[in-house]
Amino acid sequence: MSISLEDRVELHELPGRYGDAIDDRNWPGLDRIFTDDAVFDLTDLGVPLLEGLPEIKRFMDEDAQHPKTHTMTNIYVDETVDGAGLAVVKLNFRIVALQKGGLTGTASYYDDVVKTDVGWRVKHRVTTLRRRPL
Repeated sequence: MSISLEDRVELHELPGRYGDAIDDRNWPGLDRIFTDDAVFDLTDLGVPLLEGLPEIKRFMDEDAQHPKTHTMTNIYVDETVDGAGLAVVKLNFRIVALQKGGLTGTASYYDDVVKTDVGWRVKHRVTTLRRRPL
């Protein structure tokens, strides 16, 4: 399957929409980011595996320690096809999270993204404090 230019634009907007939803504490906005059954793996940050959109929203609202600003960089799309024949895109990007007092931190997000009836959504996200080894 070839990803159209229109799809690529939507995919490149997805990380920015995520960052804005988190920065604005707009938890309903995460509906535009994740599938209902999404898995968010933050175990590299010492957080339990989050399973399902309701659990992701609950964690973001109640437990997460959010930076004030997210800046997404190095966004790219790799096309693959999963065993069920659904189009799956690997969406990879770096985040620079600006903390209070000018301190910054970085992490990498590795997403499996699927095209749904309402647009592209993250089905599985792994967040690491460092880039994956080559």
